[in-house]
Amino acid sequence: MVVWCAVNQVKFVLSVVNIITNCALNKNASTEIIDDIEDLISSQDITPKERYSSRKNVNARTKKREVKTTEPVEKVILESVVPGTQTIYVKTWGCAHNNSDSEYMAGLLAAHGYPLTEDKWQAQLWLLNSCTVKSPSEDHFKNEVELGRSRGIHVVVAGCVPQGAPRAGYLQGLSVVGVQQIDRIVEIVEETLKGHTVRLFGQRKTEEGRKAGGASLLLPKVRKNPLIEIIPINTGCLNQCTYCKTKHARGELGSYPPEEIVERARQSFKEGVCEIWLTSEDTGTYGRDIGSSLPELLWRLVEVIPEGCRLRLGMTNPPYILEHLEQVAKIMHHPRVYKFLHVPVQSGSDQVLADMKREYTRADFERVVDFLREKVPSMTIATDIICGFPTETEQDFEQTMSLCDKYRFPSLFINQFFPRPGTPAAKMTRVPGQEVKRRTKILSELFRSYEPYGHKLGQTQDVLVTDISHDKNYYVAHNEFYEQVLVPKDDKYMGKMVTVQITNATKFSMVGEPIDKPKMAGLTAPLKKGEVSGVYATRTDKVSVPIPIFVLLFALLLRVIWIFM
Repeated sequence: MVVWCAVNQVKFVLSVVNIITNCALNKNASTEIIDDIEDLISSQDITPKERYSSRKNVNARTKKREVKTTEPVEKVILESVVPGTQTIYVKTWGCAHNNSDSEYMAGLLAAHGYPLTEDKWQAQLWLLNSCTVKSPSEDHFKNEVELGRSRGIHVVVAGCVPQGAPRAGYLQGLSVVGVQQIDRIVEIVEETLKGHTVRLFGQRKTEEGRKAGGASLLLPKVRKNPLIEIIPINTGCLNQCTYCKTKHARGELGSYPPEEIVERARQSFKEGVCEIWLTSEDTGTYGRDIGSSLPELLWRLVEVIPEGCRLRLGMTNPPYILEHLEQVAKIMHHPRVYKFLHVPVQSGSDQVLADMKREYTRADFERVVDFLREKVPSMTIATDIICGFPTETEQDFEQTMSLCDKYRFPSLFINQFFPRPGTPAAKMTRVPGQEVKRRTKILSELFRSYEPYGHKLGQTQDVLVTDISHDKNYYVAHNEFYEQVLVPKDDKYMGKMVTVQITNATKFSMVGEPIDKPKMAGLTAPLKKGEVSGVYATRTDKVSVPIPIFVLLFALLLRVIWIFM
C-alpha cells in the first residue's frame, strides 16, 4: 500500500513538472524558430525529362509503386512518461563534426538513463542526424524519416538538413534539435515521447556577443570508437561557395576557446583515448574570430598528448592554410602528430574555381602541396574533386586531370556535381548527366592507374591500431603518414602501438606483420563501448542507482517518514 501511494505521488509530481516544462518549451520553440532559408525543392532541380534528354536510345521507365496493404502503425504517446526508461536509436550521416554531435547527444541521453541500441527496431525513438552536403545522403535521411513515421516510431531530427530547411514538407510535425542546441536533446526527447513537437534552432552567443562554437565540449558523450576522440574546434566557415549548402546550416565562423579544446583533449586521454581528431567545416579558419590561430592551438595541444598517442588534423581549405604553411610544416614533424592533411581543391581550372567562389587559384593550391611535400617528405595530402560543375568545359576538365596526374594523390575523393536547392550553382545550366559520368569515369581510371604504396614493401613501421576492417578480418592501424596498415586480428594489438614489417600493398592500404611486442598507447585502458565519458559523466557515473529509480525510492522514504510522524 505504501509503495502504491509513493508511486502515485511520484506520478503526480512528474505530471506537474511535465505541464510546466511543456509551457516553457513551447514558448521557447515559438521564439527560436528561424525563417526558412530556401525551399527544399527548387524550380531549378533537374526533371526526369531533362535527366534522359542526352540519351538517344534510352527510354525513361517509371517504377510502379507498390500498393501498401498495411495501415501505418499508430504512434504510442506516453503522457506520464518516466524519463530515462525508453530505448533510443541514433543514426548519423556526414562528416566527423556530425559524428561528434551524435556522440554528445548519445552521451547526454545515456547520462540521463536512456538505454541506447544499434538495433533500430528495438527503439521507441529514433534520433537521426543529417548531412546536407550531397543529395544522396539527404535522400537516405528522408527515407529513414519516412520509414520511422510509417512504423509509429517517435522521430527526432538533427543536423544540417533541418537547420538549413526547417520547413521542408517531410519534416513537418517532427521535433528538431538545431546544430547549436544539441545540449538540449534530453528535453526534446522527453517531450517528443509525450507526443509534443519541439523545434529549437537558436544560435549561441558568447558574453561578448559573438557567435560561439556551440554547446560545451565538456558534456558527456558516448564515443562510437572508445579509442578515438573527435573534437570540433569551430563551426561554420568564412566562404560562400556557390555549390555548398553547409553554410546555410552551420552559418558564420564560431571558434571554441583554446582552453576548452585542450581540456577536452586532456579529459579524453584520461579515459583511454589514444587518437584525437580535430574537426570543423574548415580547420584552417580556426581562431580568426577570437584572436587566435590554428598553429597556436596545435602547439598547445601537443603539450598534453601522451607518448604513443596521435593527433589528426581535419580538413582545411587552401586560402586559410597558406599563411600558416611554415608553422604547419613544423607541427607535422612532431612525433605525436600525423603527417597528414586534407586540402580539397575541387577543380584544376581557375575559371571553375572562380565560378565556385573558392577564393584561391590553382597556383595557390600547388604552392600548399609543393611546400608541404618539400618540408615534410612523404607527407600524405588528400584532396577532393567535383566533376561536372555547371560551368566546367572540356578544357577545364583537362586542367583538373593534369593537376591530379601531376601529384597523384594517394587519397582522391571524386564526386559528381549535385545541385543543392537554394545554392547559386543550382540555378546554373548543367552539364549533361552522361558527360558528367564520362568525366568521373576518366578521372577515376587515372586514380586507379597508380599504386601509392608498392615502394614500401619490406619497410619497418610503427603503427597505432584503433579500429577493425570492414570485412572484419583485420585490425586497422595507421603509420606516421596516416596511411592505412592492416594487422592480424588479435586483441592484444587493439589500442596499442605495434612495430610491423610491410608484407603486402594494395591501392588503399598495406598489410603489416608484427615483429615486436605491442606497446601500450596512452595513459590507461579505454572505456567500454557504449560507456559514458566526459567531465559530467565522471561525476554522475559514481551514482550506482538510475536516476528515475532513485527519485522513486526517495519519495517512498519521505512517504514512510510522513506516515510514522
